[in-house]
Amino acid sequence: MTAPAADHDLSHIAPRDQAEILAQALPYIRKFHGKTLVIKYGGNAMTDPALQQDFAEDIVLLKLVGMNPVVVHGGGPQIDSALAKIGKKGTFIQGMRVTDEETMDVVEWVLGGEVQQDIVGLINAAGGKAVGLTGRDGGMIRAKKLRMLDKDDPSKEHDIGQVGEIDSIDPSVVKALQDDAFIPVVSPIGFGERNESYNINADVVAAKLATVLQAEKLLMLTNIRGVLNKAGELITELTPRRIDELVEDGTISGGMLPKLAGAIDAAKSGVNAVHIIDGRVPHALLLEILSDQAFGTMIKSY
Repeated sequence: MTAPAADHDLSHIAPRDQAEILAQALPYIRKFHGKTLVIKYGGNAMTDPALQQDFAEDIVLLKLVGMNPVVVHGGGPQIDSALAKIGKKGTFIQGMRVTDEETMDVVEWVLGGEVQQDIVGLINAAGGKAVGLTGRDGGMIRAKKLRMLDKDDPSKEHDIGQVGEIDSIDPSVVKALQDDAFIPVVSPIGFGERNESYNINADVVAAKLATVLQAEKLLMLTNIRGVLNKAGELITELTPRRIDELVEDGTISGGMLPKLAGAIDAAKSGVNAVHIIDGRVPHALLLEILSDQAFGTMIKSY
């Protein structure tokens, strides 16, 4: 993740128009000033150098105008690449990575080291003050082993190793950093009662963290425009009942399932707005937060 030089040639935009664009953002800056925004960072936005730069600049701008962004990141492709280097092939059951002890060591090294520090570096290079955290820091994410039941035979259970589900989140360390003008960057690694490490789905961590922080918004960056119907058309709003229908008929499946489950839980637990947005769009965060354009899919609690 090497940040390219920023290209912001606005000579084609008249100064008056530039001022008008800034003025139109003012109501949104006022509305969200002092509010917490939890952003799940993943997909193309994490691997395309130009989009990395846009993301870092968006995060810094949001912080500088008085909002409190918290970044939670994944890193599936980077984990696969690191495993390949040691001659180990990732295995999956029902879409979940089987995480034995050796794989967990790689996950911790990649997520809590390489990927996290790349993101921290990008934000700092863009003028922010980012600090990397894992769930171990400040005792933030307590977890337990995820019990995975077979989707076709619920009496059968799959052992997927050190994959965890969240017991509790203590957000004290995140709040302390926010109060000190830092931008927290969180890796989705938790710890158990015997100090064992757990790999946790980043969408789930982002949703739970948004809930305990009582965030104004939870924004999840994806590699598609949002949630799509069977015709490939964007669904701009979803309710829990509609999501259940779309899961039942197979429209929603795979990696979108934990994303939506977390989104619904967050929306029901007091997060004011949950958005699944297209991370392939340059400055997707600013477009979603500082304009009245509807991007992606908004999840409602009712």
